[in-house]
Amino acid sequence: MRITVVGTGYVGLVTAVCLAETGHKVTCLDIDEKKIELLRSGKSPIYEPDVEELMLKNADRLVYTTDPLVAYQGAEVIVIAVGTPEKKDGSANLRYIYDVGEQIARIVEHDCVVVVKSTVPVGINDKLEKLIKENARNYVKIEVVSNPEFLSQGTAVRDTLHAYRIVVGVESEAASTVMKRVYERFHIPIVVTDRRSAEMIKYAANDFLALKISYINEIANLCEIVGANIEDVTKGMGLDPRIGDRFLNAGIGYGGSCFPKDTKALHWLANFNDYEIKTIKATIEVNENQKLKLIKKARKYYDSFAGLEVAVLGLTFKPGTDDLREAPSLENIPILLEDGANVRVWDPVGMEKYKKLYPEELKYCDMIEEAIIGADICLIFTEWDDIKQFDLEKYRELMNSAIVIDGRNCYRLADAEEAGIIYESIGRPVVEVKTKVLA
Repeated sequence: MRITVVGTGYVGLVTAVCLAETGHKVTCLDIDEKKIELLRSGKSPIYEPDVEELMLKNADRLVYTTDPLVAYQGAEVIVIAVGTPEKKDGSANLRYIYDVGEQIARIVEHDCVVVVKSTVPVGINDKLEKLIKENARNYVKIEVVSNPEFLSQGTAVRDTLHAYRIVVGVESEAASTVMKRVYERFHIPIVVTDRRSAEMIKYAANDFLALKISYINEIANLCEIVGANIEDVTKGMGLDPRIGDRFLNAGIGYGGSCFPKDTKALHWLANFNDYEIKTIKATIEVNENQKLKLIKKARKYYDSFAGLEVAVLGLTFKPGTDDLREAPSLENIPILLEDGANVRVWDPVGMEKYKKLYPEELKYCDMIEEAIIGADICLIFTEWDDIKQFDLEKYRELMNSAIVIDGRNCYRLADAEEAGIIYESIGRPVVEVKTKVLA
């Protein structure tokens, strides 16, 4: 099929290369000239495993353009994958969705299906279809379909090609038939429902996972108080198939482009309709508080960070991506700087983006050793493999005071004790050893 994907961000570009991988001819449309030129050169504008490989493999089935006339010509399906960023009140900004809808209405000259992959509040696809019909300049039949994505950054290609299910929200049998053709080579179960239910499935699924994370973080916090070990607790929980072990890793909260935005959007939608989902409200509150756990733990050792050498390992919200959106480091580093700390940071892929935020205020290090040498304390915000595999004895050897505060439970407690470091993590006992007298 001839498919056009509007937007070449994480969702759009991954969708495009995966559709091309299954045999479709895909045109990628974006307003960013630099991004399109980069794509034409075979380079991906996003850091995401396997994307460039699929771009190269399917180069004969992929076209990149900034021209809507070229992009929409002959397209049987148009996939909208533009951003729906969070507004200050927590609602979704739908400007880009509606802009694309008006563009389609003006340009498209043949019947087609418009597929909305962007995450939108319940009922927005109905409004989009009405907008397109009211502004259509040609006598064409255009149906809007809800087709939410469920990919995770860092594993987006795998999540798309080997998804647990594909959700399709349609209002006609004809649209359903088209969508089954789009996905017939994916060999993945397809859940066909109405548009509003499909929109709600996206929010309900994402927010449940966010809730699960906040719940286990609350349990981890209580474990610290009563002397239990969260790893043993989650092992005992996760073996129950009704619960499962995924999203039960205690830490310093979720981040990224989905969970924070989607929980706030659903909370806003409920309030707008004079209803409150108390579990989602609590999920948001717990997550915001959890992001500051490391600072609170660090203040047990230093009343002030003024003049201290502080090492920060990991800047992105999770490993496998360069995305900084809602990353805990963004909450904590400003506090350290405001307190007068000298902050040295390391991250394998996130530092270039961080330099745009803090071009002079931080020291950017090429190696973990460079970040921790002479440090008075080390804070871990992202569980990169390089951090998890790091020799713990180097903390003792290189740091001024070997105090490691780990927000992702990267190390075994026994290994930290053997290495002779002070080690605090989330929901687990503190490893305490004799160290230098602290300032």
